[in-house]
Amino acid sequence: MTLTVSPTPRLRPPASTMAPFASTLTAFTLTAILVSGQLYVVIPLLHDMATGWGASPGGLTWLVTAFGIGYGIGFLVFGPLSDRYGRRRLLMIGLPLAALTTALVALSPSPEVAMGLRAVQGVAVAMFPPAGMAYLGERLEPRRRVVAIAAVTGAFLASAVLLQVAAQLLVDAIGWRGLFALSAAGFVLAALGLRAVMLPDLPRESAGPARAGSLAQAGDTAQVDAPAQAGDSAQVGGPPQAGGASHRAAGSLLSAYRPLPGLLFHRVLSLRYLATVMLMVSFVAVYTGLQIYGGTSPAELLALRAAGLPSIVLMPLLMPWLARIRMTTRAVAFLAVAALTLAAVGLTGTAVLVLLLALYVAAITGGLPSMNESISAEAGGARGTALALFSAALAVGGSVGPQVAAAFGGFTPLMYGLAAGMALAALLVLVSTWTGGKR
Repeated sequence: MTLTVSPTPRLRPPASTMAPFASTLTAFTLTAILVSGQLYVVIPLLHDMATGWGASPGGLTWLVTAFGIGYGIGFLVFGPLSDRYGRRRLLMIGLPLAALTTALVALSPSPEVAMGLRAVQGVAVAMFPPAGMAYLGERLEPRRRVVAIAAVTGAFLASAVLLQVAAQLLVDAIGWRGLFALSAAGFVLAALGLRAVMLPDLPRESAGPARAGSLAQAGDTAQVDAPAQAGDSAQVGGPPQAGGASHRAAGSLLSAYRPLPGLLFHRVLSLRYLATVMLMVSFVAVYTGLQIYGGTSPAELLALRAAGLPSIVLMPLLMPWLARIRMTTRAVAFLAVAALTLAAVGLTGTAVLVLLLALYVAAITGGLPSMNESISAEAGGARGTALALFSAALAVGGSVGPQVAAAFGGFTPLMYGLAAGMALAALLVLVSTWTGGKR
């Protein structure tokens, strides 16, 4: 009689399914700066574009809005598709399309054509954030995921300063059309870089049973993977097992969007999405308030904007130690620090503004990846779709932030209002942990 012993199930994928850390982090961080920076790159170019077209700079601000609308829509379209068809496959389509649409913006004969192309450009580049962040959460070693996610989310924030500075320095030399052509070339290089470092897509596992109170209860619109082991705060959902009897989801194309309602109205995730919106409203409103109410020179304003860059660089270096703290605890702590910092700005005025802004940006840079992790871990098999909604929440917050800044009528009341908003965001995350269990 032959005794057959079943092999012990793997607790994590084999090494071949783990992406190389250094090259992956470099490629994804640089691509994140280029992608997110397309929202801001137009701002320093408005005067030159208006001169060339004989239009008003104020009217051309719709070039920013058009991109933002396309960007937000693209998140919701492509997040579910990355769950269905694979992260790498989607990015290998999206980045070349981003290069093409960016080059077409450079050739725009009129503001109206440019606005339409900017909206299409926003849709194309929106393929990267949800697919890219889901890839990092699945294919990097668990102990390194939090560092990578912190670095890439920091790159999204840093792009607001870096791309505006670059545009301001280069526009006199190559013109605004040359800058868009340069961005198009950057997307080509980004596609080649990601193609070189990304592993082939693994087949998607059949989703396991949902835990109690999970997405499956919201009309069975989404299924989730088994929860991560307690205390494994660095693990953002395990990647699929190689060689398993798994396959990409079957059914119609529209079935890829079934998880959206369940994720959006999920009792835990909905609170975290609201907190994410408030976080981004605060970030954009702070810098808009400096522009509107600060009364500083362009050079001083540039210095205030750049004050947060050291924090954006340093925070990912601290994340290996911070990753030992549960992700929701980290998120609440960072949001609370941001609230206290904004209240301090309101109390002290501009006396120590540079230092307080550096601390505030550090809190935002730590809070964003912590929110990202907590949403990804809760979503399970619908990770790409959940992160698409996370990205859309960021886009909504970024769009609302300027209007919030303008509504307060002064810098000090704005700071107090934003401090209250960040305190509410921290409370929402805290309530979500009580609702869904500690995670």
